[in-house]
Amino acid sequence: MTIMQTLLLAAVPLAFAQTQTQPAGSPFPSSTYENATDPRAQAGAVSGQTSPPKYPSPWGEGLGDWEAAYAQARDFVSQLTLTEKVNLTTGVGWQSEKCVGNTGSIPRLGFKALCMQDSPLGVRFADFVSAFPAGGTIAATWDRKLFYQRGYSMGSEHKEKGIDAQLGPVVGPLGRQAAGGRNWEGFSPDPVLAGIACAETVKGIQDAGVMSTTKHYILNEQEHFRQGAPPASLGLNAISSNVDDVTMHELYLWPFADAVRAGTVSIMCSYNQINNSQACQNSYTQNYLLKNELGFQGFIMSDWAATHSGVSSALAGLDQTMPGDIAFNSGTTYFGTNLTIAVLNGTVPQWRLDDMAVRIIAAWYYVDRPGNQVADAPNFSSWTSDTDGFRHYYQSLDYQRVNDHIDVRGNHGAEIRAQAAAGTVLLKNTGALPLSGKEQLTSVFGEDAAENPLGPNGCSDRGCDEGTLAMGWGSGTANFPYLVTPLEAIKAEVLSNGGSFESVTDNYAYSTIAALGRRTAQVGGACIAFGNADSGEGYITVDNNTGDRNNLTIWGDFDLLVANLTAQCNNTIVVLHTVGPVITNSFVENPNVTAIIWAGIPGQESGNAITDILFGKVNPGGKLPFTIGSSRGEYGTDILYEPNNGNNSPQDNFEEGIFIDYRAFDKLGETPVFEFGLGLSYTTFSYSDLAVQAHSAPAYTAPSGNTGPAPTYGTVSNITSSYVFPASIDRIWNYIYPYLNSTSLSASSGDPAYGINYTWPAGSYDSSSQPYVAAGGAPGGNPRLYDVLFTVTATITNTGDVVGDEVAQLYVNLGGADDAKVVLRNFDRLTIQPGATATFSADITRRDLSNWDSASQNWFISSATKTVFVGSSSRKLPLTTTLDLSGIVTGPSGGNGTAPPTYPHSSTSSAGTSSAESSSSASTSVGSTVSLSSAYS
Repeated sequence: MTIMQTLLLAAVPLAFAQTQTQPAGSPFPSSTYENATDPRAQAGAVSGQTSPPKYPSPWGEGLGDWEAAYAQARDFVSQLTLTEKVNLTTGVGWQSEKCVGNTGSIPRLGFKALCMQDSPLGVRFADFVSAFPAGGTIAATWDRKLFYQRGYSMGSEHKEKGIDAQLGPVVGPLGRQAAGGRNWEGFSPDPVLAGIACAETVKGIQDAGVMSTTKHYILNEQEHFRQGAPPASLGLNAISSNVDDVTMHELYLWPFADAVRAGTVSIMCSYNQINNSQACQNSYTQNYLLKNELGFQGFIMSDWAATHSGVSSALAGLDQTMPGDIAFNSGTTYFGTNLTIAVLNGTVPQWRLDDMAVRIIAAWYYVDRPGNQVADAPNFSSWTSDTDGFRHYYQSLDYQRVNDHIDVRGNHGAEIRAQAAAGTVLLKNTGALPLSGKEQLTSVFGEDAAENPLGPNGCSDRGCDEGTLAMGWGSGTANFPYLVTPLEAIKAEVLSNGGSFESVTDNYAYSTIAALGRRTAQVGGACIAFGNADSGEGYITVDNNTGDRNNLTIWGDFDLLVANLTAQCNNTIVVLHTVGPVITNSFVENPNVTAIIWAGIPGQESGNAITDILFGKVNPGGKLPFTIGSSRGEYGTDILYEPNNGNNSPQDNFEEGIFIDYRAFDKLGETPVFEFGLGLSYTTFSYSDLAVQAHSAPAYTAPSGNTGPAPTYGTVSNITSSYVFPASIDRIWNYIYPYLNSTSLSASSGDPAYGINYTWPAGSYDSSSQPYVAAGGAPGGNPRLYDVLFTVTATITNTGDVVGDEVAQLYVNLGGADDAKVVLRNFDRLTIQPGATATFSADITRRDLSNWDSASQNWFISSATKTVFVGSSSRKLPLTTTLDLSGIVTGPSGGNGTAPPTYPHSSTSSAGTSSAESSSSASTSVGSTVSLSSAYS
């Protein structure tokens, strides 16, 4: 989501009109390199691809462990009036209250307005909070316990600040392109690693008593054109991510299924289009995939200003619009007054509004928000750091105490230090590390080691690259309570050991760098060079990088710095703080580069964490969550940097299918510099004794029966005077309300087109009992998908002389001609004493061995040979065996019955697209059967 009203595309399109240059190497006009295409994907990833209509929007039933929350929610919603229900679904407007997102309240029932707040790594726009490691760094720990711990601690801080929903974690973007601007907010381009990290984070956040909001749903893989302009000629024609059905299920939907199964109560739909239908009004992805197939019982929240219609979006499954106004501070809304009108005139049936309200309130009860409230919530303001200020910031109204400056950090600093160290990856070591601490001279080089001259929070939303990089930029940030730099931490460590320490933090001080490097080498010291590569959200441009990186180079001419340094110093240790893969070709084989470390995006304890690794206080055990190659072309995909469809929506065709990151390297026969899953240690490990145990499991069958009919709660009076703005309320200017402006619906709408004939998609109003889909039936999908079919064990031995952590990884080859060479399916991080052994044990579920069949719209296990591999990385897999599939039903239909119509494979599909799926002006209607624009609230 964006932050500043002056920079919001939807509000001020011309504010984004910046010159963009085409970075070298981009496969314009496509984002998939020609030799990287997958035949299975190409037919379903074409320009003009359409998204099939899927109606009605499924109503929540309390599936899985949601039953109790639904019972409470139904009782609550049954007491509500029409406008009170609408209040739950609509934000009150950007900067109209203290959080980045706020709903209306229900005072007569003591229900406070809901507060939604970024970010996925800490509380945004608040003081005395922690800045946790980014998603990519915690993923590099490959440690479920740390995934959960970080989630719980973040959730606790959000709770103590009075926040109801933390806007995280992130699995969209998944990380299709290595240069994607927001990849660092998520976990990994591998869906299994991302899914497990997401699920554990969700559990942690919600166990702390805060609602998690998993985002951004779905295929939101680049920043360029996510909302359309720039260039200004695109207007609001956002990029369309065009994908086939197999790729959707086997790659991008996978981690969202894990989040739903873990109980995430909210999912945020994204800015982009999906097969030429806006994500937040795409009935296929919201109604069919998420709420039907995955059995999602929570509510879908829009990204900020990602709502493009009222009735169409509501019928297509959107439950809540944020921040409420169409464009920031516009005073207009697609929901609010217009949703009230739509229910009164029948264009949104009462059961759909009731389902929206029940889903929101059920989420509130599911995490026990009533039992986790704090006094005077929220106790901070997003819009000022002063103690006193305006409660309604944009309107400059209600001057009062808005910040209580409550310190919510607890002992999280120690946790962050340990998490960042655990996520640090040792890529190369010729014996230089760990440092003894007794070196006569230790020298540090590079501006990435030092502090931003403006301070750690000197650039709004971290929108610059000055000093050490401990956080990317954009809405996925938090304010640092402090930032320990590598420079100060290493200096303190060296001085505590009686050594000498010097530094040069100007990357361009060539002669000074060379002189210090030469002197350090002459006394047998260590030269430590720090470099970084930054990225972030597209509303900020840093060094001509508009969100997405222009290339995979290390910033600040770091290659030249290393060249100058290594010409003089034969013991150069390179430390990289990067948002993702970078090109290391110029120095990776240099014999004077004795060690290379990827330190990720570590958060506030950056310097302490890297010092713990450098001096051996912590034995590195992190593993790469992505692949580092030698050129951007090896990844098979790239950012679409320039429009390729005139002034219409750019068409981003995911022709590579499931083959991203290490899967692409394997398919293309490329040898990575550092492969996915790689990470060295100060000790060594051996693998032996692979064994497989088969388990009996129930047959994979489709769920039986149907849903009940759509329920309604309470009654709606058709007396419009009941919903006119109450005289007892002192109306706040530009605030979004649910009330009518007059007893005339057309006049209240303010839409000159009110009353014209318009046909809504077939099935939109069908409230009758509905069949469950074959792949569905419970949160996360068909429960039989998660049956354990095999357990794999192996013996891991620490063959060195120090205690260390090893991440054992299990990969599978599914055996099909179009399947990836290997896909990650499980892992575990084991702490092993020197000379000791540990047993790695990993389950393989039915889902782990399945492919998606578009014809039957279901998962199946093919009859092809399934091979299991266990090892220390995606390219170091010393143990292997085949699985005995006897007794398991195989085949393209997996033994299931009939299923819904096949997903379309091209723009000429007979499924076509309904008017509600189109992004034309007619489909972005709100309010009534005919309303084509918004009403002022």
